[in-house]
Amino acid sequence: MIKKAITFAAFASVSLAGCSAAPSVVENSITAAESATEQPIAEKTSITVYSGRKESLVQAVIDQFTTDTGITVEVRYGKSAEMAAQLLEEGDNSPADVFFSQDAGALGAVGKAGMFIEMPSEILGLVPSEYSAADGKWVGVSGRARVIVYDPDKVSEVPASVFDLARPEWQGRIGIAPTNASFQAFVTAMRILHGENKTLEWLKAMKANAVMYPKNSAILQAVEDKDIDAGLINHYYWFAKGKDIGVENMTSKLGQFQSKDVGNLINSAGVGIISDSSAAKSFVEYLLSKTGQQYFVGETSEYPLIPGVVAGVELTPMDQIPAPEIDLSDLDSLEETLDMIRESGLI
Repeated sequence: MIKKAITFAAFASVSLAGCSAAPSVVENSITAAESATEQPIAEKTSITVYSGRKESLVQAVIDQFTTDTGITVEVRYGKSAEMAAQLLEEGDNSPADVFFSQDAGALGAVGKAGMFIEMPSEILGLVPSEYSAADGKWVGVSGRARVIVYDPDKVSEVPASVFDLARPEWQGRIGIAPTNASFQAFVTAMRILHGENKTLEWLKAMKANAVMYPKNSAILQAVEDKDIDAGLINHYYWFAKGKDIGVENMTSKLGQFQSKDVGNLINSAGVGIISDSSAAKSFVEYLLSKTGQQYFVGETSEYPLIPGVVAGVELTPMDQIPAPEIDLSDLDSLEETLDMIRESGLI
């Protein structure tokens, strides 16, 4: 059965944004009164954010937040899993006010440890419940879909399932990034939906079949260079590359697996509040304001999570992605997933 590929629209007058290039300053920014909060700023006029998102992706919107609200932000950058581990090690002594993660799994791990305060209901209500924690401890700020990127000269039909990549015919042809947080969250989803044994079997098959890369962008480049035939990435990396070299010069395509396959996981980047200050809450509200959401849409080609924000590129609507049914709150068993990936020999 031929699987439906993600379609791409003409990009006339639309500026794609890269995940590797530094974003531009947010345009049409709103005032502090519109963006941050209707409450007065607390005694805190500065906050510390631990960010699992790259500086090149989010520093511009953080700077704009400071411009619009007067609240200064110190950001400590690292991989989401590393920042989560640091928070857990620091515990009550952590200087962090907010944890900004690229995926729900790391947020869940920190929330499970009791480090987040409960998110105010007026913030949780901005986002569909499936993209926030069931216990209200963290909230999603942007969405991303797992996809298979492939070379149409070498792959005539997208596999029916991500599990098909374990077959011998895929040896040396598929790229993965096992140290990447998004890959680890996807593996966690596989564990939840298909069990430990089947997931470990798949990971061991990937050890035999897959070519390892440090990050999604490297996988995409390898497909573009015809070093490998396909790879597992997040959707927005393709659009980043399209901005860099021109969509018309892209040789790869994006596809999806069959309906409800775990390889089509929709995850969310999100935030949890550690210190109970209005400045920290203002930061979260800003990310979920129209200015913040338009930034993610326009600069990183991610999915907005509030209504009324138009995508900068014509992405397949989230409700049309054949994603698996899973509670993102369940992606908090990060350590178990890392143990399994280690056991398979992938890291």
